[in-house]
Amino acid sequence: MMKVLFLPLFQMNTGHHKVADTLMDFLRRQFPAVESKKIDFLSYCNELMEKMVSEAYLRWIRSHPASYHRVYKTLMYQEPPRFEFISFEPWLPYFESKMKKMVEEERPDLIVCTHSFPSRILQRLKRKRVLTVPVVNVYTDFFMNSIWGKRFIDYHFVPHQEAKWELITKYGVDKGRIIVTGIPVHDVFMNRSEARRKRQPAHVLVAGGNQGLGNMLAFLRAARTSTLFRYSVLCGANRQLYEEIASWQLPHIRPLPYIADPEEMNRLYEEADAVITKPGGVTVSELLHKRIPIFTIDCLPGQERINLQYLQQNGLIYHLVGPESGEQHMLRLLMDDVEKNRFFRRVSDYFAGVEKTGQEALAEVVAAMPQRMAWRVLHP
Repeated sequence: MMKVLFLPLFQMNTGHHKVADTLMDFLRRQFPAVESKKIDFLSYCNELMEKMVSEAYLRWIRSHPASYHRVYKTLMYQEPPRFEFISFEPWLPYFESKMKKMVEEERPDLIVCTHSFPSRILQRLKRKRVLTVPVVNVYTDFFMNSIWGKRFIDYHFVPHQEAKWELITKYGVDKGRIIVTGIPVHDVFMNRSEARRKRQPAHVLVAGGNQGLGNMLAFLRAARTSTLFRYSVLCGANRQLYEEIASWQLPHIRPLPYIADPEEMNRLYEEADAVITKPGGVTVSELLHKRIPIFTIDCLPGQERINLQYLQQNGLIYHLVGPESGEQHMLRLLMDDVEKNRFFRRVSDYFAGVEKTGQEALAEVVAAMPQRMAWRVLHP
């Protein structure tokens, strides 16, 4: 039996896990003989370390977003990555030995990285010829940070044509190893309604992220006395946010707990005329597939701020400035049929650059594996 190992990072339910789960679900349905397994590499190394790092990460983002963004850009968005030379250099041999041990224990035929850190460690092992197992990078943002392994990684599933060109020209990666897939989303989100019935008032889905991060509350408080829109608010794991909205007892603003089922999430998308969300790669990709106008009020520092820059440059998201004027701004855009058609054209232009879905690309890699397995036997 062929075995595919998926490597996100952290145990909290992030986009890295969501993409891994999407591709694992696809393999289970299309390749029943393939075993899929997901491991949080940091927890494998040390569960206490994972807990400490993830908690510190969330506290830092919430309490000092500006400093987090500066550090992220300095350590993870520059080439060569200063990350290796500043903070993690003493730890890299430890992580390499742990990765080598994990691969020896699991004996995968293919490794899929949905987070940059495992990819970096695997690249170091492949560069040293310690590891021969094929590795796939599946990028979950609209950019590639400098931590991702690149030159020695076998396949790259990239978000857009610009990323493909960057890998070819900047890193010398052969174009045959790069597939423009967009950010992979579950199959259910690829089926969209041809026409949405007009609702009065319009229904807006507010998605603050699985951890309930993002300052959506000021906007919702300003909307309490308004009847311009009807809101469904995904509160994620933020119980405090859920309870506060529920305490308002307003018919036009309803809180929803964390939703894991893609089918249920898709039903919510089908009922929405617009979505207010943070610019996380996976959620935005789901909405682009559904052709739903996307608005943002707030974003996390680091990855999401860089995603926002790409999305705004390409006209794929609208930024609402200020909670008090946000509803009026959104209403003007949603009532402007000319602008809505421009948005849909820009979304079509984005998908015109996609060569295959992530599922199709993974299926091709898996189908080619018997030849690669033979190569590994002949050239250990």
